[in-house]
Amino acid sequence: MIGPPGKRRKMIMRSHENTLSVDWGNGSSQRLLVEEDNLGFTVAHTVVRAGTVSKLQYRNHLEACYCIRGSGAVESMDGSVRIDLFPGVLYALDKHDPHLLIASDHEGLELISVFNPPLRGDERHSLDESEFSSY
Repeated sequence: MIGPPGKRRKMIMRSHENTLSVDWGNGSSQRLLVEEDNLGFTVAHTVVRAGTVSKLQYRNHLEACYCIRGSGAVESMDGSVRIDLFPGVLYALDKHDPHLLIASDHEGLELISVFNPPLRGDERHSLDESEFSSY
């Protein structure tokens, strides 16, 4: 058992079969841990479709992503910073940075994403070429 002293709490176990899957426009996100779990952060398995470019910004959350499969890049809004993504690379957005998430043309991208504070779990991006999607 884990949890605060004096309170018994069972460990949390999740699999893809018993989590909310959110289609966010250019991919999907399995929300493995969310706000109601009371851990203070969210963990998601994020899949980005090959050949897509997503204009994203998290105005209310800090985000870190660890690449587990595929390839692509994350790029700052002004193009001054670009990080190539491939298995084993982590990037963190610590200033609510607007950014481009780019999946390679020849393969999708899979990330383990961590958000603080946690997501409710049902948030979805509204992708639009003219602005950065945020929540």
